[in-house]
Amino acid sequence: MLLKKYFLPVVLAAVMASCVGTEDSAPKRVVVAYVTSWSGIMPDPAVLTHINYAFGGVTPSFDGVHIGNEARLREIAALKQDAPALKVCLSVGGWGSGNFSEMAATDSLRAAFAADCARVVEEYGLDGIDIDWEYPTSSAAGISASPEDTEHFNLLMRDLRKALGPGRLLTLASVCSAKYVDFPAILPYIDFVNIMSYDMGWAPLHNAALYRSDAEGKISPVAGDCTADEAVKAHLAAGVPPDRLVMGMPLYGRGKRQTYGDFVNYRDLHGPREGDVEVWDDVARVPYYADGDGVLQLGFENVRSISEKCNYILENRLLGGMYWEYAGDNPSGDLTRTIADSLLTDNQQTDR
Repeated sequence: MLLKKYFLPVVLAAVMASCVGTEDSAPKRVVVAYVTSWSGIMPDPAVLTHINYAFGGVTPSFDGVHIGNEARLREIAALKQDAPALKVCLSVGGWGSGNFSEMAATDSLRAAFAADCARVVEEYGLDGIDIDWEYPTSSAAGISASPEDTEHFNLLMRDLRKALGPGRLLTLASVCSAKYVDFPAILPYIDFVNIMSYDMGWAPLHNAALYRSDAEGKISPVAGDCTADEAVKAHLAAGVPPDRLVMGMPLYGRGKRQTYGDFVNYRDLHGPREGDVEVWDDVARVPYYADGDGVLQLGFENVRSISEKCNYILENRLLGGMYWEYAGDNPSGDLTRTIADSLLTDNQQTDR
């Protein structure tokens, strides 16, 4: 009995690992864009491989999934007609989206939810489901939580994989610290992990620093609670192989509410206000606006910092990059094109 309990996950993990390109094969990288239900901007399939449509949610009855703006989801899914290699998934959850804990706690509700996810995938012509439960065992977002959530999350991913079948995508969004999830337990069921390596600090700290210190040991005083490099290493330490990791990048900045505002999309950046200057943090590898005393007022991304992060993805042989969210870029698409040019050049379309 014990052998049967552990044999299937091991076999599944080996099978999934065999689907990944070998060192000598052509690279197969992904670029995942979150596209929101409330934006009217249509994404360009030429600069990405996957779209995670945000959001769906767990129904109040805990046994199904509801969709934000069904008409827009159909429009996004219709992009596949002219771009058949494009993958479109429904992302279920988001910050403050509840009902996960109750749904995942019982066999019957989990099975009903998983079956409804499979129905939605089929009905809307999608490629899979992305789960963005923020976070199992945590009520920080004002949602219900239970100490058993992590164990129930394992069962949820198992049931989703069973309902979706082997040909559909199943991914998840993970906090930068890699907390809350038992990755070895769910790896047999998922395709890859999207690391939310952003919102890791608020002014006067960086939103999404790449590094805390450089090779000489210099420390960025405003690196934030976590860095993208630390987030990747946390997931590697948690047991996720690099070719199953997708590193997140923000197309927005976080600032002081009384100066630039708490949240500023890249498209809305028009230079520092009077008296402030733009600074490049040569340790954290990100830009920011600082006041006359050198205090960070707004941390954000630009083409240079996005390029650095893409280079990090390549150097560390990660599966690819992800960003929140597509509509945050400027009209000329400077950041999304930089990501595509960096990660998808000479790229073969991934099977995932």
